[in-house]
Amino acid sequence: GICISCFLENFAGSMQLHDNIRMSYIRPELIGFVLGAFFMALQSRRFKVTGGSSPIIRFLLGFFILVGCAVFIGCPIKMIYRLAAGDLTAIAATAGLIFGVWLGAKYIRAGFSLDKVKELPQINGYIFPAFAVLALIFLLLNPSFIIIGEKGPAAMRAPIYISLLIGLAIGVFAQKSGLCITGGIRNFCLVRERTLLNGVITVFVTALILSLIMGQFNLGLNAQPSSHMSHGWTFLAFVLVGLASTLIDGCPFRQLIKAGQGDVDAGITILGMTVGAALVISWALRSTSAGPTFEGKITVLIGLIFSLILVMVYRKRKPA
Repeated sequence: GICISCFLENFAGSMQLHDNIRMSYIRPELIGFVLGAFFMALQSRRFKVTGGSSPIIRFLLGFFILVGCAVFIGCPIKMIYRLAAGDLTAIAATAGLIFGVWLGAKYIRAGFSLDKVKELPQINGYIFPAFAVLALIFLLLNPSFIIIGEKGPAAMRAPIYISLLIGLAIGVFAQKSGLCITGGIRNFCLVRERTLLNGVITVFVTALILSLIMGQFNLGLNAQPSSHMSHGWTFLAFVLVGLASTLIDGCPFRQLIKAGQGDVDAGITILGMTVGAALVISWALRSTSAGPTFEGKITVLIGLIFSLILVMVYRKRKPA
C-alpha cells in the first residue's frame, strides 16, 4: 500500500527527526519514485531544471499538506486505496479533496499564480536524485545514526529490492504519464480535460478489483484500519490538501516525481512535507482511531487561513 505521507513519516523517524521508532524506516519506494522519474526524464529528454518560484511559500504549503494528510491518516493515494477497500470514512476525504481542488482551480481561473519559475544551472536538478541515492546507501549500510523500527508500521514492509524495483517502475510510469491525483481533478475543473482524471479512475478501479479478488474489501464505516469517525475534520483536512496541492501544481506523489525530473521547487515542497512528517508525530498533530487531536484541528484551520490569504495576495487582477 502506497501512502506518501506515511512513508515520509517513516523517513523522518529513520533520520531521528521524531522519536517514534514504530514509525521509523527509510522506505525504498520513495527512493524508487524519485530515481525512476529521474531516469525516465533523462531518457526522454524531459529533464529540465527550473525553480525560484516562491520557495518559502511552497515549503509552508508542503508542511500544511502533510498536516492535512496526517489528520485524515493518509495521502490522496491512500484515500483512493481506502475507498476501494470499502472504507466509507474516505468519502468525506474524497469530497474535501474535490472541493479543495475546485476552489484552487477557481482562484487559478481568477488570476492566481505564484512567482514565475526560471531555468537554473543543471547541478540544482541533480541534488534531489543524489539525496535519494544517499538515502539508499543509508538503508543498505544501516549506519548507527539511522533508526529502523522492527515493530509496528515500520516493520510492515516488503523486502528492500522488491520495494525499490516497484518504486522505480511506478516512478518511470508516473513521469511518463503525468499521473497526479489532484492534477486530474484540477484539469477537469479548469478545461474539462479528462486524461489525467482517467488515470485516477483507473487506479481506483484496479485497486477495487484487487481488493475484491484478495478478500480485502470490507464495506462500512466502523472499525476500518487507520481511520476515525470525525468526518467533518476529515473533510476540512482534505480541503486543505486539495487547495494547497492545486496552488503548487501537484499532489504529494506528484511532487516527488517532479523533483526527480529537475523541478527544484518540488524538492523544496518535499522538504516542507518532511518537516511536517516529523512534527505531526512530535507535536501530536496526527490523528488516531479516536479522532484528530486539538493541535491537529488548529493546524488545519491555520493552513486553510494561510492558503486563502495566499490566493488573495497572489491573485493577479485583470486590467479593466
